[in-house]
Amino acid sequence: MGRFSENTVFWSAFLAWLVAQILKGLLSLIKQKKMDFRRFVGAGGMPSSHSAFVSALATGVGLTDGWASTSFALALVFALVVMYDAAGVRLAASKQAQVLNKMVQELFGEREFHHKRLKELIGHTPVEVIVGALLGIFFGWWLVAGK
Repeated sequence: MGRFSENTVFWSAFLAWLVAQILKGLLSLIKQKKMDFRRFVGAGGMPSSHSAFVSALATGVGLTDGWASTSFALALVFALVVMYDAAGVRLAASKQAQVLNKMVQELFGEREFHHKRLKELIGHTPVEVIVGALLGIFFGWWLVAGK
């Protein structure tokens, strides 16, 4: 039985997530022309780190256990659910938060309102999910097939 530290499937997923988060922060820095450390750890934005993580995981499992294995089927279904959630449910929640924040601003204006603004950047566009998935597939293939 091998050591966990040698688990290339896990490390490919972790590295894909880490690189996606770093890219998200750097792209935000380029676009906004200022450092926002929340972008390095937060959800939402380009690329989807959730998609990168689960795609690398599914790719690594497929390469390790076989594309017809039960474990690959589980990893693939898990990846598809996560990516659907990122681009569907959480994107809708992001849009709702934007509308609610705007409504509160229009209703209360400069008057005091005792609630924090809702977080608006929690979901992903389909392009952000696809780029994250491609990043994950790359890292899964590179680290697992390349060992």
